[in-house]
Amino acid sequence: MFAAVDLGSNSFRLHIGKHEGDAIRVVKSARDPIRLAAGLDKNGKLTPQAIVGAVESLARFRTILRDYQLDAVRVVATNTLRVAKNAHEFLPDAERAIGYPVEIISGEEEGRLIYMGVAGALALPDEDRLVIDIGGGSTEVILGHGSDVRRVESFGIGTVNQSQAFFGDGYINEAAFERAILSARSHVEDAVVPFGAQHRSKVYGSSGTMRAIADTIARNGMGDGRITPESVEELKQRLIAFGHVDHIELAGMKPDRAAVIMGGLAVLIGLMQELNISVISPVEAGLRMGVMWDLQLRATQRDRREQSVDDFSRRFHIDELRARQVAETALGFFQMLKPGNEAYAKYLNWSALLHEAGLIVSQSSYHKHSSYLIANADLPGFTTREQRVMSTLILGQKGNLRKIGEVVSDPDFAKAVLALRLAVMFMHAHITLDLDDVRLKMKSRIDIEIKRDWLRDHPTVSYWMQKEQEWWSGIGVDFSIRVTA
Repeated sequence: MFAAVDLGSNSFRLHIGKHEGDAIRVVKSARDPIRLAAGLDKNGKLTPQAIVGAVESLARFRTILRDYQLDAVRVVATNTLRVAKNAHEFLPDAERAIGYPVEIISGEEEGRLIYMGVAGALALPDEDRLVIDIGGGSTEVILGHGSDVRRVESFGIGTVNQSQAFFGDGYINEAAFERAILSARSHVEDAVVPFGAQHRSKVYGSSGTMRAIADTIARNGMGDGRITPESVEELKQRLIAFGHVDHIELAGMKPDRAAVIMGGLAVLIGLMQELNISVISPVEAGLRMGVMWDLQLRATQRDRREQSVDDFSRRFHIDELRARQVAETALGFFQMLKPGNEAYAKYLNWSALLHEAGLIVSQSSYHKHSSYLIANADLPGFTTREQRVMSTLILGQKGNLRKIGEVVSDPDFAKAVLALRLAVMFMHAHITLDLDDVRLKMKSRIDIEIKRDWLRDHPTVSYWMQKEQEWWSGIGVDFSIRVTA
């Protein structure tokens, strides 16, 4: 059983699902419409009131999670926490409340997970499809074939920010709608070509907003539940006729939805116009289902992150033999150091495989270029936090350690850094290591035994070992070298 918690801009949601055959069956769901995006102040920070409300919501979700025996839980945060300037202040309280790490995912990763959820629900392996998800703070547009994602774009427009910008006073009129629609079109008009009709056979709407609009259309006699240009225009005119959000009376439209429905509808109309869409079919799947499918794939050793590393390595022409030599040596050193927590082993492996990506920019300071690329690349399956860990490891592979001094205070992270530095150093010195001949310890100090033959046959090793002593000493760690026969 898996649990997915989605910290959205409009609502916090929870799904608990059980993998059964070729499907994931949802056994429990919960929703809390806390309007996190509305809690951003004029400086782009979450207000204290918004933080308190979010933490209380997560504490309630934790009580639900306790009732189930779960194999894995993943908590993901989307656009509002991507843009909130004080997100780092909120995360520790959020993680204590929910009891699990909170991952702020990129728009591209959000789109990938949304598509996974839709593809898993549809189970149509040969279909070319476009998936649209209009969230509270962003909109994801994903093109794919079967279970494969071909292109993802994330746009910074959603139900909450568009409603606040164009219907903030609650009044609904034709002019406000036209401005909101034009605003939505302006965000996407330069990116629509790859999503054209020639690339898709069907269009699906995956978000709660999309399903709410489709349900409102069906229950109020405006269509058959599918979304068409005619049905959304009629819904728009009905909303304009009400004149104010407080006067909306439509079957199936919950009061908490009414406040943001105009912004979502404007985004939807703008997308349909720009992408020349004639019909959208709502589907009961999206981000949370995608998160659970991703957890299922990781549990069965089909981790999307492995594929991302391979794809990135090919794209940046990384020397595979050198990369794998460093990865194997670094992991050997890491195990020798007896880490208290094995969690860094995967990140050490991936970092080693990608540590020379920056050579495509320049030989000089390649580790800095590599670090920047990994921190900022679109790596499907990875969270922003995971990429930051890898970026820091890669930055610390050589040179002065003060640039990563703060994070090296974590003993296990420091062991991963040491393992990678030594592996890179020996690879550069053209030494083929037998790890059984090496003794390496790291507690309050670093102790390493190296063979006299290495110093004789590879003179640069002596120089680099002396530099390691200096660099570790610079952050308060003694580095002792013992030469053996």
